[in-house]
Amino acid sequence: MDKKIQEQESDYAITPRAVDYSQWYLDVIAAGELADNSPVRGCMVIRPNGYAIWENMQKILDSSFKAKGVRNAYFPLLIPKSFFEKEAEHVEGFAKECAVVTHHRLALDDKKKLEPAGLLDEPLIIRPTSETIIYSMYAKWVHSFRDLPLLLNQWANVVRWEMRTRPFLRTTEFLWQEGHTAHAAKEEADATTLQMIEVYQEFFEKYLAIPVIKGIKSESEKFAGAVYTTCVEAMMQDGKALQVGTSHMLGQNFAKPFDVKFTDKNGQPQYVWQTSWGISTRAIGALIMVHSDDKGLILPPKIAPIAVVVVPIWNKDSEMVGVIEQAKQAAAQISSQAGCVVYVDEREGRPGPKFYEWERKGIPLRIEIGPAEIANKKVVIVRRDLGDKAIAPLADLPAKIKELLESMQINLYERAKQYREKMTKAIDSYDEMKTFLSGKDSGFVTAGWCGNAECEAKVKTETTATIRCLPLQQDHKPGKCIVCGQETTDTVIFAKAY
Repeated sequence: MDKKIQEQESDYAITPRAVDYSQWYLDVIAAGELADNSPVRGCMVIRPNGYAIWENMQKILDSSFKAKGVRNAYFPLLIPKSFFEKEAEHVEGFAKECAVVTHHRLALDDKKKLEPAGLLDEPLIIRPTSETIIYSMYAKWVHSFRDLPLLLNQWANVVRWEMRTRPFLRTTEFLWQEGHTAHAAKEEADATTLQMIEVYQEFFEKYLAIPVIKGIKSESEKFAGAVYTTCVEAMMQDGKALQVGTSHMLGQNFAKPFDVKFTDKNGQPQYVWQTSWGISTRAIGALIMVHSDDKGLILPPKIAPIAVVVVPIWNKDSEMVGVIEQAKQAAAQISSQAGCVVYVDEREGRPGPKFYEWERKGIPLRIEIGPAEIANKKVVIVRRDLGDKAIAPLADLPAKIKELLESMQINLYERAKQYREKMTKAIDSYDEMKTFLSGKDSGFVTAGWCGNAECEAKVKTETTATIRCLPLQQDHKPGKCIVCGQETTDTVIFAKAY
């Protein structure tokens, strides 16, 4: 990775965001025990804490997809090189990122060292995305209008040979889901493209508490081979943008080279209209950078693998059994009545280090219970987002926990939204925009754009900022392009991005 993840057995030092935001991000990953460096350059090992978050994301999204009629399937990791050569724009977009398999076995040389042997008849690409392999199968499966729409998704890994990597945000291998649909009419494909970006918007805002802007990518930023790309963009705590989900209208750009045809109701052969859409483990990176602080990870309750941790506290061995028993009873009551995952930390040891551990791992609520709390029939509850302490009667604990978890979910979303609004500026002067974007924490710029690629390229060259999207929700009032001054009704978002 670009910087080594600092990880020690007993001391997870976290660099303050204001000192080094990039290192802070890596330190939070280490402190939360989310991922570790892999022996393979540019790859990461997702640890159980990190994978549990991904599993929760899978459950939520998988349910949403199936509610739309989408079914899961699986396609090969290895794709014939000739498949990529069928769609010119697609192969050009991914050529520099492809990992290629050229031999099918290894052999020992005279010095007992392994060397490639058994040259393949055709090189195989380790999938960077699956349009080509999937659509070769769609051509076999689709024959009639009765076979449509075909709505499939796969949960898989992909490989893109990145030069500069950062855990979760950009790695050589990562996990994702990719949906692929085929339709009889363009209108159906357009509707699906927008429907799936709305699914992603709801996922990020409702479950991850991350406000996103839904929009359309410019021609230069769209997916290679798409007619157009829709996206959801989020703002990180350093003011940079992160593209967290995309949905592509592919038109017939893949249907024609892969001969995906159907016979319509009039008995005439037609090419299908297609879409593809996906999010990846990059969503975990967004989760970290939107909500976490200098103490470590902060997880929204609806995505946290553990919502509540109960820490029993005792000073004497004679108190241990009774305190742990009461803690377990409270946990069972919360779990059954509040409907959340509760963990009881019954390990021996001082409570301070336990508090610190669960704090850096981002557990939403911590309950402290000891002999005094049992005697008073009350417990102490600590919120991870605010650090506030509340006293709650044992009898009312499930209701109080439910209330606090709902409050925390709302607070994290509102806090992130208010920050984005604070860091977003409407600008109509190119010089002013350049000054704004040159700042350390520049944020988002909303400005007019004429649609000319030369104006877009000039901004990227002079500021390193790009057009993140043309927001789908805008009033299209008359204005002027911030670069050339030409009249326009399109407003776009410029920002530096990951």
